[in-house]
This record gives sequence, C-alpha cells and structure tokens, in this order.
Amino acid sequence: MAISVYDVLKRPLWTEKSSHQFSKLHQYAFEVDKSATKAMIKDAVEALFDVEVVRVNTMIMPAKRGRRALSRRLLVRRSAYKKALVTLAPDDTIDVFEGVR
Repeated sequence: MAISVYDVLKRPLWTEKSSHQFSKLHQYAFEVDKSATKAMIKDAVEALFDVEVVRVNTMIMPAKRGRRALSRRLLVRRSAYKKALVTLAPDDTIDVFEGVR
C-alpha cells in the first residue's frame, strides 16, 4: 500500500536541540512513518512546505524503558519511532517553526 505525502510526516519535534538546529544549521526534525524512505521524506517536505531540501538523515529512536521498583520487571514508557533531520537550503525556512525562536 502506498503512503501519501500527508502520511509520511507525523509531527514536528520541538526540543531545545532541534530549536538550535533550525536556527543555526537550517535543519528541521520530524517524526516520520517507520516505512518512509529518505526520498519519500524529501518529496513530502518539498511538497508541503514549498522549500528545497539539501539532505535527509533518518534514525530509529529506541523505546524508553523503565523498571518497576518491587518486581524489577521492564515496562515500556514510550514506543520507538523514526526521526528525520531535514537540511534545507540556506535561504529557505519553514514557517511552522518560526514562532518558537
């Protein structure tokens, strides 16, 4: 089954590190679908935000695990997800991230 452009990007990631990356390095972080490829992510960002993508880096972020105090059993606090760092051309910006600076 093919993934549409709107299903590739799930949400932008708002962290202190990502705010530094988009203000200084022109890199934007997104949570993406696990089956999305770098070419699909590039096409989705270029189509949705009308920018030029220079590079896409992807990584699988592992699940956050914790332990119960008495039984010492593992429990999953947050499931794993795929993260994409999208580097834009120096003159392009994404307006969704502008209010955070």
